[in-house]
Amino acid sequence: MALSKKQIKQLKTMAIHINPLVTIGRNDITDTLTQQASETLDQRELLKVAVQDGSSLSAKEAGTDLAERLSAELVQVIGNRFVLYRKTSRDDVESIKLVRA
Repeated sequence: MALSKKQIKQLKTMAIHINPLVTIGRNDITDTLTQQASETLDQRELLKVAVQDGSSLSAKEAGTDLAERLSAELVQVIGNRFVLYRKTSRDDVESIKLVRA
């Protein structure tokens, strides 16, 4: 699902107020980190990730890689942080209402 410019803008605005819940360190992107990020996306749909200085990946590289592994959309990359979005399949989680494309 490709996001429109309006939807990306909406998600960027929402992401300002959230803290990074996943941190990529010197081990880069592991299976455990991927699983943790997937579970968090299922619960929240919007995830901010921080890339520490010890990582060999840049935030853009890590964001692209993790988004591909999780079938998520890379919304934004700023400095050492990036934001991912994936619509949840859970019924008990309130979905983000995206603006129309």
